[in-house]
Amino acid sequence: MTAQRTEGSASRLAMLGGGRAVPKGLRIAPWPMVTEQDQQAVLRSLASGRFTTASSGEREIPGLESAWAEQVGTRHCVMVNNGTAAISLALGALGLQPGDEVIVPALSFIATAAAPLHLLAVPVFVDIDPTTFNLDPAAVEAAITPRTRAVVVVHLHGLPAEMDEINAIARRHGLAVVEDAAQAHGAEYRGRGVGSIGAINTFSLNVSKNLATCGEGGLITTDDDELATRATMLRQFGELIPEQGERSYVSHFLGWNNKPSALQAAFTRSQLERFPDEAKQRDQNVRALLDRVAPLPGLLQPEVPADRTHAWHILRFRVDPQAFGLDDRFAGPLRATVQRALRAEGVAAAPYQLMPLPAQRVFRERQGFGGYPWALPGVPDRPYREQDFPATLRVLDDSFAIQKAHLHPEAGPLLQRYADAFEKVWEQRDEIARFARSMPYTPLWEQAARAAENEWAQAFAPADGD
Repeated sequence: MTAQRTEGSASRLAMLGGGRAVPKGLRIAPWPMVTEQDQQAVLRSLASGRFTTASSGEREIPGLESAWAEQVGTRHCVMVNNGTAAISLALGALGLQPGDEVIVPALSFIATAAAPLHLLAVPVFVDIDPTTFNLDPAAVEAAITPRTRAVVVVHLHGLPAEMDEINAIARRHGLAVVEDAAQAHGAEYRGRGVGSIGAINTFSLNVSKNLATCGEGGLITTDDDELATRATMLRQFGELIPEQGERSYVSHFLGWNNKPSALQAAFTRSQLERFPDEAKQRDQNVRALLDRVAPLPGLLQPEVPADRTHAWHILRFRVDPQAFGLDDRFAGPLRATVQRALRAEGVAAAPYQLMPLPAQRVFRERQGFGGYPWALPGVPDRPYREQDFPATLRVLDDSFAIQKAHLHPEAGPLLQRYADAFEKVWEQRDEIARFARSMPYTPLWEQAARAAENEWAQAFAPADGD
């Protein structure tokens, strides 16, 4: 037992009857943190009587746009109603056409790959770097074809991707780079804020994000005047909306109805005032946890290259079977056992994403819009096969994540108890290894695929008598 272990933790694993490392009364603090200031901001917006970008003279939305552009370091910011719409509108502003290809990572939230489909563009998946969990630049270049038009780069979990390498590849091939920074608010790459490096870039303001609204929201950032204008028009039926005066109701091209809510903009503007201080405290809290996990060789913590910062939206840990005295084939069972042991200790450890995106039903079965865009003339018949993404499969199988528990600036004491649990599990590594060796195991993505099939069958099973 290390000297840093807090009083009251027991060496026997909780899943075997020992005491918990994390007391039951020590709970995850609600996120986002809602203050009196936030409530007053929403009331101020309510009192204005102006609630969307269609309301002449509304100030909360342009106020947030201006503040976030300054925070990120771009000339423009356009607010929309959610992060998925932000990606779709960013791609639309670039002028993507049906059948164009968009490179996306095999490991991400589904919105990254669904957004191209909304424009009848074809998502082309590439594998990740198993250390950063971000796009592998070499895999990006290998996936480029004459139909490729854009690369959506996800800064997964809050760690910036290899933007200089990816931008260099994109320039050689005449491609646009879109940063999906939904999990990376405030992170920096070589002195630049994420969301300022691609041609046009996106953020989510979902209630779970580091910078949140009271529901859903999204932000698009760019230095390009024309792209900003097109994105602004696309969010409201292709119209040009004047800051003051009457709306013309003229649609200059096909757009969507992705107007944001002024109330949600007011909430996020208020949150943004505290954002730098909260991000700094979160970084301190997370690093204090990681400092205690670092000496445990079987539990591999997130790595942060010296040339960038991490927003710490999600913490992903991998297991090293050899450090537990196991063969590599036990990586999955070991992850499952460690995850179970940590959960019994009170740590909110769980998988993040259960299968590679190309294994999702919408892509695997090419559902889209009645089989489009894949059925369009000239689109190559390229199958989506999970086995083509070995790094993604391995990371999904041998890693677990911590979400939300660390976001609140006062999460430090909870994370120290989490560190107790990590140390306790490592001390009992022989017991953990014994469980892993004897565990019947199916890879996580296969479990998820079977569960999805059952879920689909039950949802659409014929009613009795049909």
